[in-house]
Amino acid sequence: MSSAVKIFQGRFGRVALLDMDAPLVGHAHHHCHMLIKAGGSDGAFIVRGERAPLTDESVVLVNAWEYHAYAHEAPPGEKTLILALYIEPNWLAELQRSLAISGHPRFFPVRCVRIKAQTRKIAEEFILELWWADEVSQGRLEDLLFNLIISVIDSYSGWRDLASLLKAKPPVAVDPRVRNAIRIMKTDLKRELDIDTLAAQSGLSRAHFFALFQRDTQVTPLVYANVLRFEAAVTMLTKGSDSVADMSEQLGFSAPGHFSRFFRQHLGITPRDYRRVVNLFDPPESSEFPGDLA
Repeated sequence: MSSAVKIFQGRFGRVALLDMDAPLVGHAHHHCHMLIKAGGSDGAFIVRGERAPLTDESVVLVNAWEYHAYAHEAPPGEKTLILALYIEPNWLAELQRSLAISGHPRFFPVRCVRIKAQTRKIAEEFILELWWADEVSQGRLEDLLFNLIISVIDSYSGWRDLASLLKAKPPVAVDPRVRNAIRIMKTDLKRELDIDTLAAQSGLSRAHFFALFQRDTQVTPLVYANVLRFEAAVTMLTKGSDSVADMSEQLGFSAPGHFSRFFRQHLGITPRDYRRVVNLFDPPESSEFPGDLA
């Protein structure tokens, strides 16, 4: 079974060292996302509908709200150790103003890049510190994280050329009907997603609503609803003391086992494992995640 070696969560987002032996379902994050192989067998992610190899020589890059999935390709019984970075654009913007663009849907122009020797050295230092240190200070973690991010993106993302990036892919103005639909989705996470009802409440046909929603958010209504549910679960696990059974009911799952399976399919570990392993630092200033359209 997949397991988490270490997880750190704070205003920077999440840093997870995951020992994976099973695939993950297609999903998305509001974070920009980097994946680095830390050990074990080679693997791959499916990003933008194409395979992105995860090897000693590559880094997989996933934009905010970009649909992706993990494809575990190791032989039976073998695992892949992955350093997964879920990076908050607001945190990056605080450190380097031009990196506010990290929430842009084309911040990473490619899905996979060759890892440079210097980047590999920084990544190995980061991984070793996470693995062996009994305690890592927030300042030290953020320094290591920022240096690793810059090392990866400096040659590939075009983050220094904000004007060209915006010209190539200007942000889409979110339709007010999509905003309203998201507000409805957020008012009661227990409610089963009903596309027909949401479309009717938005004054649109099902097909028009679906197309408009995907145009403005980059994902389908179901994937967006799952993001809301997953992030709500993470918040409950780290900020409250409710049992997994209570959280399952609050999030609309018919049984705790269904909730655990949903969580594991999105991160590779169970809610109990997340709560047991996570190390908490200062949370983001806002409780709403960047890219939240409601």
